[in-house]
Amino acid sequence: MKNSSNAPEMQGAQIIVEILKEQGVDTMFGYLGGVVLPIFDKLYDSDIRFITPRHEQGGAHMADAYARCTGKTGVCIATSGPGATNLTTGIANAMMDSVPMVALTGQVRTELIGGDAFQEVDTTGITRPITKHNVIVKDVNNLAEELRQAFYIASTGRPGPVLVDIPVDVSVGTGRLNPPSDIDMPGYKPRVEGHKKQIEAAADAINKSKRPVLYIGGGVIISNASREITDLAEKANIPVTTTLMGMGAFDQNSPLSLDMLGMHGAAYANMAVQNSDLLIAVGSRFDDRVTGQLKRFCPNAKILHVDIDPASISKNVQVHVPVVGDAKLVLPEITELLEYSDRGEWFAQISEWKKAHPFTYDKNATSIKPQYVIEELWNQTKGEATITTGVGQHQMWAAQFYKYKYPRQFITSGGLGTMGFGLPSAIGAQVARPDSTVIDIDGDSSFNMTMTELSTAVMYKLPVKAVVLNNGYMGMVRQWQELFYQRRYSHSHLLNPNFADVAKALGAGGISIEKKDEVQGAIEKMLSYDGPFVLDCRIEPEENVWPMVSPGKALDEMAGLEIFEKMP
Repeated sequence: MKNSSNAPEMQGAQIIVEILKEQGVDTMFGYLGGVVLPIFDKLYDSDIRFITPRHEQGGAHMADAYARCTGKTGVCIATSGPGATNLTTGIANAMMDSVPMVALTGQVRTELIGGDAFQEVDTTGITRPITKHNVIVKDVNNLAEELRQAFYIASTGRPGPVLVDIPVDVSVGTGRLNPPSDIDMPGYKPRVEGHKKQIEAAADAINKSKRPVLYIGGGVIISNASREITDLAEKANIPVTTTLMGMGAFDQNSPLSLDMLGMHGAAYANMAVQNSDLLIAVGSRFDDRVTGQLKRFCPNAKILHVDIDPASISKNVQVHVPVVGDAKLVLPEITELLEYSDRGEWFAQISEWKKAHPFTYDKNATSIKPQYVIEELWNQTKGEATITTGVGQHQMWAAQFYKYKYPRQFITSGGLGTMGFGLPSAIGAQVARPDSTVIDIDGDSSFNMTMTELSTAVMYKLPVKAVVLNNGYMGMVRQWQELFYQRRYSHSHLLNPNFADVAKALGAGGISIEKKDEVQGAIEKMLSYDGPFVLDCRIEPEENVWPMVSPGKALDEMAGLEIFEKMP
């Protein structure tokens, strides 16, 4: 872009702040450091709310969750060297889950780059595989254009993180802030409208099907297409299963809901998918935790796939009817061509599977069952809370036993599986939704990784609640060691602190419980507490997540169903 002689001149750091405001940024997360001080100095006079975490990774997760909750682009910032490398896990997490995020990193002066200067790393080189796009800006006059492109790329097409690396001499240099103009990038043209013939082919396949299943993923939420997917399901009378990332895109209280499918999904969802004659995938990517053994996935079904990312179609599973486009635009066009079908035999079969294999657990146990804790959370919050999680057994129980009604209600790390995501993501969610109840359902090992962020919640008076399902193990790892390594629990046991005492030391509330009859009162106390709170639940150490599709098994070959059948 040519610089306009009429454009105002200002310091690079001020250009950054002006572009942030132009892009609608009202909240940022990040950590200070030497080469970003010029930027922070300009932020001092801005109206942008700034949240300082206790670690840069926490800041990236906060920006990630803020983006998921609001649908806006999350923004985080860190200094060069270790500040930038500390962001990488959070950036990779956003990349795997298609979260719109812009990460700003400081860099050493341009003349020092490549000379092993203090706190210098090749940030763009390190993050190239884990970003949708990244760039280092070496000319202050290109700064505004690169930042505008960063927000455009992050938020369009299949969203993802974009990193902009800014040497300190660019931040302190003087350049012109040119007015915004239409962004035209020859190599980047996301397709949002579906091809008419493919839409007609999709509708025809649905109308001819006898045993269809809608399989929807996080793309439906990203596209804000929950209403559209519901309209399609109800008009054509089709059962709906969701991925972990798609939970909340379709109301689980609907009689059409099959809940979650996959490795730890509902048996009735997995069986319906395997016995379908048409699988309608929308905004999902056929992840290995969903498909089981690929060669035996949906053996008798045609595959119809709606996705904005053409690279996702036929990447893992051969697709018979592809539709490339934005789900929010494509789905109504398909729905308009659909016919209602009773599908009596199909729903009768699904009803039998639901009755035979519901999610359950030993409800007569006197010890604390994690499933019971989550059910009680659901009851006391009336299913209205925003739930975040770490990664592991607790994450699966949160997916199985809390029933989600709304998109952007369940915030979790799906693709990367990042332990420690729960608490910082709860903080980001609480910032996005100050009037909502936000609960981090966490495991002790995940919580251990980022619990220092409780200090952030205390500092900013963010009333996040953390329910730690504490079994003294890396729970999911221990379960695999039990099932596949003859109970040889190699280094999966941890000696934990008293999490309630840690919470109190950091200025939050906390309570630890060990008995089932303490659960209800403890949750009531937590929810009524005015501030951040940790509920440490000492659960059974060897409680497992069931059902489970073991590696190498077909989706409908689930271990644990016999355990369900023995439950009282």
